[in-house]
Amino acid sequence: MNLPGGKFLTTLGAAAFLLVIGAPAAFAQGATAPAAAPTGASMNQMENRLYYLTDVQRQANVDPSQQRAYDKFNKVGFEELDKKIQLGTAFLHKYPQSPYTEAVDAGLTNAYFEKQDWNDFFSYADKTLAMNPDEVDVLTSVGWVIPHQVNPGDSDAAQRLNTAEADAKHALDVLAKMPKPKALSDEQFAAAKAQKAQQAHSALGLVYFRRGDYANSVNELQQATQGTKGDQADLFVLGVDLQQLNRHSEAASAFTRCSQMTGALQDRCKESADDEAKLAHGGM
Repeated sequence: MNLPGGKFLTTLGAAAFLLVIGAPAAFAQGATAPAAAPTGASMNQMENRLYYLTDVQRQANVDPSQQRAYDKFNKVGFEELDKKIQLGTAFLHKYPQSPYTEAVDAGLTNAYFEKQDWNDFFSYADKTLAMNPDEVDVLTSVGWVIPHQVNPGDSDAAQRLNTAEADAKHALDVLAKMPKPKALSDEQFAAAKAQKAQQAHSALGLVYFRRGDYANSVNELQQATQGTKGDQADLFVLGVDLQQLNRHSEAASAFTRCSQMTGALQDRCKESADDEAKLAHGGM
């Protein structure tokens, strides 16, 4: 297989690429990401982590009726997307100046991600970041979604990739300076930050891959997959990057790791691993 980033992504198309790539490892509890969009359980875990990291739930002197409405929204899981979206939008309509507005906007961002409703996903992400430009969960989500969802033929594709790069880099800066919330132990905080950083590096790797900047994509995706089984799509793209750089032995290793994971890319990675191993040993 000899597919540079642009050809691979154009051939699949934006929607197909997002479907094949699946969810980033940072969206799931644990190291290995599923091959499809994250489950309701994993989205709940991500949303709860969002609140811990931002201390957004620790509010004082909130009207009891507003508190009850927020608690009702917060308790609805992502297995009931329509209900969660209905409760969230009703809350924002009734309490537009609430101290929980940021949390509800962020929760709706996650809900629309789960629903793959990209217009509303970006709309609520923009609202959240307008209130808090350092909202790390939303920064990493936007940075990750754009290089999966963008159509290379669109006139604004380059600008959108610039946005994804800026958001992912800013997320890493925020994580480096973030104080530990009181609700988390040192170990929990370190794990949460590592998970978000992994997602941000994945986002940057895919942005650079989209641009054909294979060397920088390798640097980012190696960080995104270091010390874990990695996300299957990240490993596949890492293999293609290394292939384009004629680093065939390393490409074979990345494709082999990819082929050991169940998912849509498993057979393609097995074939590519065999091809790259032959090239690494001077074969054709």
